[in-house]
Amino acid sequence: MTFEHSQFDIRISEFFYNNGQWLIEKGAQPYAFIFYDGPKALLILSAIYLLTILLVKYKRLAKRPFITNYSNLNKYIVPFSIREISYLLIILIAVPSTIALLKGVTHVSCPNHLTLFGGDLPYLNLWQSMLAKTDAKCFPAAHASAGFSLYGLVFIPALYKYRYRIFETVTVLGWSMGLYKMMFGDHFFSHTLVSMLLSLTIVCALASVFFKRTTNVK
Repeated sequence: MTFEHSQFDIRISEFFYNNGQWLIEKGAQPYAFIFYDGPKALLILSAIYLLTILLVKYKRLAKRPFITNYSNLNKYIVPFSIREISYLLIILIAVPSTIALLKGVTHVSCPNHLTLFGGDLPYLNLWQSMLAKTDAKCFPAAHASAGFSLYGLVFIPALYKYRYRIFETVTVLGWSMGLYKMMFGDHFFSHTLVSMLLSLTIVCALASVFFKRTTNVK
């Protein structure tokens, strides 16, 4: 709300829009691969990998008395518990899904849709956009939320000693993905900021449920 009413969002987007052109063209390479297609593919592969490992661990648990040698498989399995892997999988699904749901409710336009930046729609604040119910679905930032969902790693007990380094790395990743979209007018700054804060809220809330009995971890 502060960004909308102080016009900070518009001022920041003006840095990426000059002489009727955005800083980069949407889909231009190699930027699209580095900041969009690449990270998106890696996150999908990570989710598939975690799901596979979860199934393997459940199978081990069920057949433990009959299995004696997993040495060849162990080197490909992350040293996380079933609870930790389940938590990460839920986070990777819950964060982007929540953001996508909100995008369909808020009806906020992208900067490149607005007359201020060469589009054909008027600038409306969040409340006005919700009342207008346009077809726009640009708030919060969904692409960046996929990166921010990795905040879940911060709360994994097995990675507790690396939590600050992980937090910094994920923040850089999420904002790199968010800034990429800002460079061609797909999002305002506040769209990515809200996406980050919502992601942190979701991962913290779910961590308190999954790991509420984990105390004094060092």
